[in-house]
Amino acid sequence: MGRFARAGALVGTLGLMASLALSGCGEDPVTAEFVPGATPGATGKPAPGTSGTPGTPSGPPLAVSPADGSKSRPVSVEIAAKLPDGGEVSQVKLTTANGKEVKGALRRDGSSWVPAAPLKWSTRYTATVTANRPDGTVSEGTSTFTTMAKPGSMITSGLYLFDDRTYGVAMPVVAEFHPGIPEKDRAKVQKRMFVQTDPPQPGAWHWVGNGTQAYYRAPEYWKPGTKLSVRIALAGIPLSNGRFGNVDRTATAKIGSAFEMKVANSDKQMRVYENGQLIKTLPVSLGKKKTPSSSGTLVVMEKKESTVFDTMDDPDPENRYVTDIDFAQRITWGGEYIHAAPWSEHVQGRQNVSHGCVNVSMANARWLFKRTKIGDPITITGTERKLAAGNGWTAWNLSWSEFVKGSALPVPDGGAGPSL
Repeated sequence: MGRFARAGALVGTLGLMASLALSGCGEDPVTAEFVPGATPGATGKPAPGTSGTPGTPSGPPLAVSPADGSKSRPVSVEIAAKLPDGGEVSQVKLTTANGKEVKGALRRDGSSWVPAAPLKWSTRYTATVTANRPDGTVSEGTSTFTTMAKPGSMITSGLYLFDDRTYGVAMPVVAEFHPGIPEKDRAKVQKRMFVQTDPPQPGAWHWVGNGTQAYYRAPEYWKPGTKLSVRIALAGIPLSNGRFGNVDRTATAKIGSAFEMKVANSDKQMRVYENGQLIKTLPVSLGKKKTPSSSGTLVVMEKKESTVFDTMDDPDPENRYVTDIDFAQRITWGGEYIHAAPWSEHVQGRQNVSHGCVNVSMANARWLFKRTKIGDPITITGTERKLAAGNGWTAWNLSWSEFVKGSALPVPDGGAGPSL
């Protein structure tokens, strides 16, 4: 059982319908959950301020950005200064009109200082930047500016990552935008999408064609035990279509053990590996030729111990059914799942009879369900259809060289490190 009945999934609060002309398992549209966002003026997770004790200013004053007296600045504004060749910022201080200091951090390249949370709308701030000059003198610059009023037109966003959750080694950082980010704005937005890993692992962003999603991953699967810290600092970013980003979203999560599933259509077996060791081989039934399963590297996106596949709205009467399903694990937006299929146990390992899903026995489905995590990879090979880009979290279905081509900013060989 299993079929692509719906050509899309409802993406949570975005109300975004993915347009996927595919076939596969049927189920009610998915409501995606996202991390809560920090609206401008919210406290946010504090980041360390720029350290260093400045000396007494003795050099020419610095020109600070935003300029002194400027108004209607975005709440995403960063603090910068025009430095002499060889000059280095030693301290940045941003305060409100009542003297309260705003937390933040200097970018690693020294280009600007980023507040740890969105600034407040229609609020006055004073920025002071101190820098050491090559001749040993110290320069300082000060600017008082006011942020803009809250705009009426905003984009909405989502982040598929939650605090204190444990994910699989193939879990990409997935940021979502509706409407999509125009191509000419993606570099500006990408500069405000921060990912840190512990232990450090380089990575890169990749935008899908219509700009509704961006994935972040490393050249290889994450190392087990990795801590992911993410901030999608979208709030207040002005876009060329007249809209502004709505909120900042942050999450800190952990990568668990390396649990991988590999399915070969040639022998209709699933081989399950944990930390590189083969631990179990399961017979499967994949999609029949009329509705084949997708070959490629997919990721477990959702787990439901029990659900209902309802395909009664399918235009083909032969593909309409309502069926109770146990131990369902979604791997595409189009409707492919790994799930228990007691009705096909007699042909599992020998014949493909599903409508696109990976059918396993009730016992094996229960065994898998207890062990898998959101973000665990499953690779399917040898079927009549290739996995379509964007039909699920398809970040790992591209080689690294192909993946980095989707970045809006240059990516160093081997991947980029954190920008903060």
